[in-house]
Amino acid sequence: MSTTKLETNHKIQNLDPVTFEVLKNGFVNLVDQMAEQMLRTCYSFVIYNRDFSCALCDAQGNTVMQGTQDISVHVGTLHLTAKAVLEDFAEDIHPGDVFLVNDPYRGGTHFSDVRVILPVFHDGKLIALMQTNGHWADVGGSNPGSFDITAKEHYGEGLRIPPVRIYSKGQYLTDVVKIIVMNMRIPEERIGDLRSQVEAAKVGEKQLKEMIEKYGIQTVLVAFEEVQNYVERLMRAKIKALPKGQWETVDYIDMDPQVGDGLIPIRVKMTITEDEIAYDLSDSHPYISCFLNAGFGSALSGTYAGTKTFFPEIPLNSGFYRVVNIFLPENSVVNAPSPVAVSGYCSGAFEKIMNACFELWSNIMPERAIACSFNLEYLLVGGYDQRRDGSEYFMWYDWMAGGHGGRIDRDGANTTSPVFGVGLSVQPCEGQERLSPVVTTKHEIIIDSAGPGKYRGGCGVEKGGVLTNVNKTVMSYCCDRSRSITWGIMGGLPSIAQGAILNPNKEDEEFLGTIFSNVELKKGDSFTRPSAGGGGLGDPLARDVNAVLEDVIDEYVSIERAKLDYGVVIHEIDRDMDAFEIDMAATVKERDYIRNNRHLWLETDPIEVEQMYNKGEINQMDVVRKYGVIMDYQTNKALPISTEQYREAMKKRSLAYW
Repeated sequence: MSTTKLETNHKIQNLDPVTFEVLKNGFVNLVDQMAEQMLRTCYSFVIYNRDFSCALCDAQGNTVMQGTQDISVHVGTLHLTAKAVLEDFAEDIHPGDVFLVNDPYRGGTHFSDVRVILPVFHDGKLIALMQTNGHWADVGGSNPGSFDITAKEHYGEGLRIPPVRIYSKGQYLTDVVKIIVMNMRIPEERIGDLRSQVEAAKVGEKQLKEMIEKYGIQTVLVAFEEVQNYVERLMRAKIKALPKGQWETVDYIDMDPQVGDGLIPIRVKMTITEDEIAYDLSDSHPYISCFLNAGFGSALSGTYAGTKTFFPEIPLNSGFYRVVNIFLPENSVVNAPSPVAVSGYCSGAFEKIMNACFELWSNIMPERAIACSFNLEYLLVGGYDQRRDGSEYFMWYDWMAGGHGGRIDRDGANTTSPVFGVGLSVQPCEGQERLSPVVTTKHEIIIDSAGPGKYRGGCGVEKGGVLTNVNKTVMSYCCDRSRSITWGIMGGLPSIAQGAILNPNKEDEEFLGTIFSNVELKKGDSFTRPSAGGGGLGDPLARDVNAVLEDVIDEYVSIERAKLDYGVVIHEIDRDMDAFEIDMAATVKERDYIRNNRHLWLETDPIEVEQMYNKGEINQMDVVRKYGVIMDYQTNKALPISTEQYREAMKKRSLAYW
């Protein structure tokens, strides 16, 4: 399957406006109540920090309503897994049944996102499906946390669960559940999360039956259709008011590990017609040799989520999906077939699709424009916790906040959850330290991490840790944008490269990059990694000098980079008293110098830039922001092919506006 189009329901309904509004909002509350149940009863710290979503689907599997804090990547796929259950079991679905599925090739995302689907019956007839989706911290495979960068096929990534029955007519199928969870690490935690999800689905079932008792079955079923039709009508009306035409752009995954130098393009072409949106990703790269590929469902969801971001006032259900038609080429990095590895899609193709959509919509709706945001990353440490008897397995499973892109009239949000799922919580260090033998040593905003612009990006974060009493412990990392560095738009500049460092500031310090698996660790080993800031929006030389001064006072921007990035010369008088002054004459001179030379800097030979960097004459920020050069920071070598690709994009996004 490479295209998607949900058919319009033209059936005319007669639901009075008050009842319609009450039930529409009641459906949202129903889903939020399911989420609250999961939050209060889950076993996994990952799910507790809101890496989960819920949905109410109708008897055909269409999404009737999403909740208010669902993860963006999940929501565009939950109707697909509901339909997969209906397809596989058809007439063999009964009251009391519950199904489990995590198959990314059947509309799911990756194996860690495990969905529970509970059918709801009324008078013996299937009327709805309740769905809960939680990210399980481990689903088996070769690595703790189930992320294996070396896996080219899904067999090393964890257990693939097609739609399978785990309750049959109310009877819990212990043998089926055991064969699933015993192939995963910490099976008792997996069972706990499973039960939590089942009970959350039952909360949704109870809420729905209470609605039926109050309003009647026919009214509720009509409301199922009407809320989808309402969203469709609302979205089509919004599109009719927009300019018509075609726009296209490209974003990149860092590399194919088997190839080395060369960014992996994800090309997005969008067409707006009278009342529909069409996306064509047919010029995207073939699938690559690691897990950063996206399956059909997750790429579909990236397109939906990138679009929905620009229409926050519209509820989300399958009515929205009817208006958006998407073509995803088969055997590509945005539609990888089984058994191609796809577990890292979230850091790979998904967020590239989202940010590409952001750029396209920023041209069409400039009042809501936003530059590129930092890349989602997962750092996983797994092994045996020696703090007790040494036999207990632990999973330290962490993600970070970072910077969102600059906006059309304001700076990007600092230290915010990734666009992958802004409902995610930043995990509390105290909770992590109680559960795992890993102590956080640093968690702070990174000065100068925000992409410069008239409106700068938000700032990123650096988080470091040290291992205490561990045994047989390994670390893996799922990330990107050490090469396809978070970019600015409309004249804005990039942020900083992401990547993890082992044993920082020690003799054996090593930059591990953004994707690695099974790095062995011992007691006393330490690590750190930054999240990027957001890209800047608008020419940095157009930023108000007093805004730059405030950034220096707040320690978002250093005095050095205020001069290099913004051309603002600031003198420190007394930092303890926040006393600084702007040298206006020197600022005018510096801005003129940058304005007259920055076009030429982007033509500098990458090898010359490499030499300056290795001599310590420039730093990483100069390399990318001033010269547009991409380097491999494990070898400190310039990458000519990646540089050429990145510069081409930077000239369109930045230089063309100077």
